Amino acid sequence: MPATTIYALVVWLLCGLLSNQWWWQIGCFAVTTYLMVQLNNTNVLIRIFSRMVSSSFLALSCAACFLFPVLREAVMITCLTAFTLLLFHTYQDKKAAGLTYYAFLFLGVASIAYVHVLFFLPLVWLLMITNTMSMSWRTWAASLIGLLTPYWFGSIWLFYQRDYTPAVEHFSALTVFEEPFNLYDITSYQKATLALIILLAIIGGTHFIHKNYLDKIRVRMFYGFFIWMDLAALVLLFLQPQHFNAMLLIMILNTSPLIAHFVALTSTKITNIAFLVLTTVTFLLTVYNIWISSSLFS
Repeated sequence: MPATTIYALVVWLLCGLLSNQWWWQIGCFAVTTYLMVQLNNTNVLIRIFSRMVSSSFLALSCAACFLFPVLREAVMITCLTAFTLLLFHTYQDKKAAGLTYYAFLFLGVASIAYVHVLFFLPLVWLLMITNTMSMSWRTWAASLIGLLTPYWFGSIWLFYQRDYTPAVEHFSALTVFEEPFNLYDITSYQKATLALIILLAIIGGTHFIHKNYLDKIRVRMFYGFFIWMDLAALVLLFLQPQHFNAMLLIMILNTSPLIAHFVALTSTKITNIAFLVLTTVTFLLTVYNIWISSSLFS
């Protein structure tokens, strides 16, 4: 973890952290990484002592270094990580209205930063039934109140300003749809990064499904949550490619535990070779994206 942290800091500096002054962005990145550490520690996502979840997140985020400048998406992914951490604490507790409220409070803040996060709301409610098993009328009401709380505070400011145009524009973005599977505007380096994330998600997800009998039921449910969120982000990315940056970040968030589980808990000759190959490919892609980013942000 310390080595990966230094590696990530070097990538940020090479991409232009100081010259472009991405202080808010790297702040969100640091907080998200800390939350990933807590997500792993509190839920024991890997049944041995390992920092691979947060290390994988650092490595994959650096591979997508062309996303460093985006602030809205950075706030969104930080809030989504906090949401996931709190929601997992409600596992099998249908009376956990307080934790549910705070979890969806972060989801509401994420939707203010990037409103299309609301597309995941039905899936999240379904996963509360099937995976965290914390859905009840009480927690459902708490989720609604938590989700609406940031908007309630925002509405007070809009009422004071007597200008409701920002709210209309915010929610009207949900009705803007573009041609599905229109990937012509997606650059080659973005496609290469997406291909790597999809490959890692497939490897990590397949490995977990094949070996999940070795994990506790609680951990199986959480990894099922990651897989479904990963798949939903991928589907939305292909249906509405204009949300590429946000969906790629959500995929990185949910793919990191999957590939970390594979890397940390396999030690055969084939899997060791696969780890070396994937690490090399990730590093080379990061170098390529740093080179691309230096020309984009200079």
